[in-house]
Amino acid sequence: MKSSPQATGYVTFVLHSHLPYVVHHGTWPHGLDWLHEAAAETYLPMLRAFGELEQEGIALKANVNLSPILLEQLSHPTFKEEFQIYVQRKIEAARKDQADFRQKGEDHFARVAIFWEEFFQRALQDFEGLDRDIVGGFKRFYDSGAIEIITCGATHGYFPLLGTDASIRAQVRIGVATHERFFGRKPRGIWLPECGYRPGGLWSYPVSTNGASPPKRPFLRDGVEQILAENGIDFFFIDTHLVETNIRFSPYQLLAGNVPIALEEEVDGKHPSLYRPYYAGPRRSSGNVSFFTRDPKTGVQVWSGDHGYPGDAVYLDFHKKRWPGGHRYWQVTHPRVDLGGKTAYYPNVAEERTRAHAEHFVGITCDVLGSEPKNGGAPPILCAPFDAELFGHWWFEGVSWLKNIAKFYADPKCPVKLVSCSEYLDQHKPTGYLVLDEGSWGKNGTNEVWLNPGNAWTWKHIYPAEEAVVQMAEGGRWKGNPQAERLARQLCRELLLLESSDWQFLITTEHAADYAEKRFKTHLEQFRALLDVWRRFESTGAFSPEGLHTLEEIEQRDSVFPDISPQAYLR
Repeated sequence: MKSSPQATGYVTFVLHSHLPYVVHHGTWPHGLDWLHEAAAETYLPMLRAFGELEQEGIALKANVNLSPILLEQLSHPTFKEEFQIYVQRKIEAARKDQADFRQKGEDHFARVAIFWEEFFQRALQDFEGLDRDIVGGFKRFYDSGAIEIITCGATHGYFPLLGTDASIRAQVRIGVATHERFFGRKPRGIWLPECGYRPGGLWSYPVSTNGASPPKRPFLRDGVEQILAENGIDFFFIDTHLVETNIRFSPYQLLAGNVPIALEEEVDGKHPSLYRPYYAGPRRSSGNVSFFTRDPKTGVQVWSGDHGYPGDAVYLDFHKKRWPGGHRYWQVTHPRVDLGGKTAYYPNVAEERTRAHAEHFVGITCDVLGSEPKNGGAPPILCAPFDAELFGHWWFEGVSWLKNIAKFYADPKCPVKLVSCSEYLDQHKPTGYLVLDEGSWGKNGTNEVWLNPGNAWTWKHIYPAEEAVVQMAEGGRWKGNPQAERLARQLCRELLLLESSDWQFLITTEHAADYAEKRFKTHLEQFRALLDVWRRFESTGAFSPEGLHTLEEIEQRDSVFPDISPQAYLR
């Protein structure tokens, strides 16, 4: 990559890539097609952009989180087979649209149909060119230093509400092990699911786990940073309000366009800076883990459906689709116009607009960082975290915007440069410590998206399941018996899938709530069936043919994390 002069400030992008486990659990409208869409519209275009930048000697230097359960799915034989069928179906739909539009004399829409045909043909070519190995495509840019890949909780379990430290440890340990299995090295950074952080101290179950009885008495829990340090993690990310309490908004609320924008409050010298990393927790002599804070102003520009770039009139509208193929032919027109008022989409016009928006974003970051003092000689750093699927899938032109961003920052005249978090920490260690409160990047910065009257029932089942797995792991009867170990491993898998924060999120937002409830109940039923087999084994020392058949059926659906062991739940 091209060398650059010493920067006066740095920008680090964090692209969080995650989908709940959907392989063998439905296809459309909810299920495997979610993964197909993300692969075709985000992951493959992103890899293509990385390659095009590489040809110019430029790198985005983004911290890319590929969640462990996403890695399992992208490498799954079922996905690799079904994705090709999905893309071919999209190509055929575009061709049919083209013929329909021509017949009606709608020549412009016919040209957009050709655009979609070529888009999905290229996706198929890219997929085959990678030997169907999307993960391997990301690994190549990780190995070259163009990006840094970080890990996440194994199944995106929401740390502040998990009932035992053992569950958080297992989420982190399995996340680290999965990263190492796919990429040949341990991760230095982690994306805390939903930016959910919890400090050490007294904690109690927020719901009853035994009928009408009150929650258990408070007990001591480790801080998240302690568990990260045990697993060799150097850094993580938090939401703005944990450092600057005046600024509190959820990215998902911004995406829906229902948050008032009031970001004129400036952080003064009395507050910790949003533009420097700190060590999390009280000062200590070892095990320091750093955190970076989400910048709010740039977040509005990219997340907001009303005030941000994706709401620009010329960009592709996400919601209006032509069925049965599902292709989109209309532009945003206006964020608040109904679907009937959407006007025709012009791909070239939208592509050109990404350059202006990239230049505007770079200007904002230069202004923000230019007014920030250096910290003991260390230049300030602005952290810009986003869901990766926002680029390409939700905001179709977003990948082109990222590519243009990298080009503007690579200009020698630009005083701000791109950097990964590891590269920054290698040069500029934190000099301060900050004790953090509990919080997330969800609504109001709290746990309320994942714990509310609509989904509290899920936790009443998760907590006993967690305790059962810990007891099983500590009992040790799974050791030295291949069938017992096989059963114990699948119990761990079902608990991890039960813990996915996606189920509570989807129930709260009412996006695919029925699917989320069904998936949660499916994993709960499978967990209970396996636990019954386990308890019979504990009583008799043997397995019935029926019990082994139940295990085999569940394994065929949910055999993720092939190297999983109950050892992950032991201190």
